Amino acid sequence: MRRDEVQIGKVYLAKVNGKLTQVRIDAESRYGGWDGTNLATGKKVRIKSPQRLRGEANRPQCAAESQVAAERAVPNSAGAVEAKPRRHPTQGEPQPKRTSGLEAAARVLEEVGRPMTAKDIVAEAEARGYWKSPGGKTPARTLYAAIVREIAAKGAQSRFRKVERGKFARA
Repeated sequence: MRRDEVQIGKVYLAKVNGKLTQVRIDAESRYGGWDGTNLATGKKVRIKSPQRLRGEANRPQCAAESQVAAERAVPNSAGAVEAKPRRHPTQGEPQPKRTSGLEAAARVLEEVGRPMTAKDIVAEAEARGYWKSPGGKTPARTLYAAIVREIAAKGAQSRFRKVERGKFARA
């Protein structure tokens, strides 16, 4: 909408907090824009620019809005026209979790059976396809710190043990 089309006292569809809702324009704001009332909640809102207003609430759709609706319309198998479904995040099945660096390290040390440095563990995990660094600059140092943290936190229940300086084995 344009600034000169907005009238005080009329009800408009406005985008408030990411949703289209009916707003009654009460007055012009001294800071620019308009003061209004959200008719769904009764709360005061400030409309800063006319771009937030989508048109009068009880007015028929304008040509641009009907064109958008027509673009979303698709014929179904019976020939009836339906709106395209909007993409929403899936609610049902959870996505499979990625293997963490610690889990991959424990698996590598279990299979290799000998003490290894963090750098060797990372290289072996990537070679076997268990884990790939998500783009960090020093994945070996990150893995080293994580293993040391687990040893310090869990003590005897840790999956790792420090064999010598810089080398770890499966506990």
